[in-house]
Amino acid sequence: MTVSSNGGVKKGSTPPRTWFKAFFSFLLTFVFMFLCWIVLSGKFDPLLLWLGGISSFFVAYNFYDLLFPALGRRYFIIFLKFSAYVPWVIWEIIKANFHLLYLAFHPRLKEMIDPQIITFETHLKSDIAIATLANSITLTPGTITVSANSDGVFKVHAIDSQSADALPGIMLTKVAQIFGETI
Repeated sequence: MTVSSNGGVKKGSTPPRTWFKAFFSFLLTFVFMFLCWIVLSGKFDPLLLWLGGISSFFVAYNFYDLLFPALGRRYFIIFLKFSAYVPWVIWEIIKANFHLLYLAFHPRLKEMIDPQIITFETHLKSDIAIATLANSITLTPGTITVSANSDGVFKVHAIDSQSADALPGIMLTKVAQIFGETI
């Protein structure tokens, strides 16, 4: 609701700041979708670029609020923290790959593998933080998130005791720091 110059209230219009945020979300979504189209197709024919632009426009028009829901200072801080988190989690994935390689070629493989399901509770409240932790655990070889609910209770399958002992570990701390939550 906005107030007109004569003091009356205009119904049905959105404040300029809200419109700007929605447009910026649309624009970012469009650019992201179009870049994904270009990278994944690898084709630069004018017709295909035009079709990619049209498709990206329709996706951005209908779903801009899903990818970039609330553009504000907090959103950009989370983006920067998450950008710093990605190299760390990639390094953890590489280390876990070497650990599984060690397990796979160890002469006592059957003795070393001890599959188990670990249940732990976190104080994460936001769905995006819970999903980020669950996906990070699953991406790390040797562990799979079996379930994660909105109360922050996780069930994770680990292939051996070393992988199980590391849960939830520093990954929980880093995810909580990204989204500004307490542990």
